[in-house]
Amino acid sequence: MTLTLDRMRKDIADVLYVDPSEIGDDDNLPDLGLDSMRLMTLILGWEQAGLTADFGALAEYDTLGGWWSVVSEHQAAQ
Repeated sequence: MTLTLDRMRKDIADVLYVDPSEIGDDDNLPDLGLDSMRLMTLILGWEQAGLTADFGALAEYDTLGGWWSVVSEHQAAQ
């Protein structure tokens, strides 16, 4: 699976029940309401779709832009 920035934004927006346009690349996701349970929902969905990134690396970042840097780097290495 090739995950896009737009797909990640939409998935995050879905678990937060907001419009994707409300999530900026540098917004602090926990401040927007993303808790550990919602994060696990996202990760499980992305894993089931075939993404095999190092999800532990996502924990180092609180922003969509940070997550995208991890995911895009992983996808480029495959």
